[in-house]
Amino acid sequence: MPKIVDAGERRREIAEALWRLAMRQGLEAVSLSAVAAEAGVSKGRLQHYFASREEMLLFAAGHAADRLRERVRRQLAGQAAPPPMAAVRALLVALLPVDEESRTGALVNVAFFIRALATPALSGAFRQGSAELLETISRCLRDARQAGELAAGIAVEQEARVLLALAGGLSSGMLMGDTSAEEAAETLDYHLARLRL
Repeated sequence: MPKIVDAGERRREIAEALWRLAMRQGLEAVSLSAVAAEAGVSKGRLQHYFASREEMLLFAAGHAADRLRERVRRQLAGQAAPPPMAAVRALLVALLPVDEESRTGALVNVAFFIRALATPALSGAFRQGSAELLETISRCLRDARQAGELAAGIAVEQEARVLLALAGGLSSGMLMGDTSAEEAAETLDYHLARLRL
C-alpha cells in the first residue's frame, strides 16, 4: 500500500529547510535545488509542492506568521480567559527572540524583510502580516479599555504602533546581543505599566 503523504506537512518541512538555509547563507542562496538538498528531497519532488522560488518564499513567509501565532497561543496557555493586557504582553513577548525557535523566526524575518523591499508579492505579505499584528494589538487594547485596564487618554491605534515598534527594536537589540531577554521583558513591562490605570 503506498504511503500517504500529508502535503501541508511536507510544505511546512520544506519551508523550515528554506529557513535553515537562509539563516546560514541568506535568502540569496535559496534556490529550488538548494532547498531540495537541504530538505532531503529531489528538486522534482520539491516542485510538486512549489512551482517556483517565489511561491516557495511566499509560503515560507506565511508559515513564519503561523508559527508566531502558535507562540502567542503557547504564551497564553493555561489562562482560560486572559486579561486583555496579559494578551498584549504575550503577543509582544512572542515577537522577541527569547529561545532558539523564536530566534530562528526573528532571523528569518529579517532576511525576508530585506528581500521584501525588492519583491512586491513578498512586500504585500509583509504588510498584511504587520496589519494583522497591529489590529490584534489594537483589539486587545480596546478590550483592555472596556475591562477598565487601560489608562484614560490612550490612543489605541497609535499605541499599538508604538508597542509593535518597541518589540521590533528590542528584538533587533537581542539579535545583536545588546539586549538580554530579561532586559527586553523589563522594558516591555515598564512601558505596559504606564498604560494601565
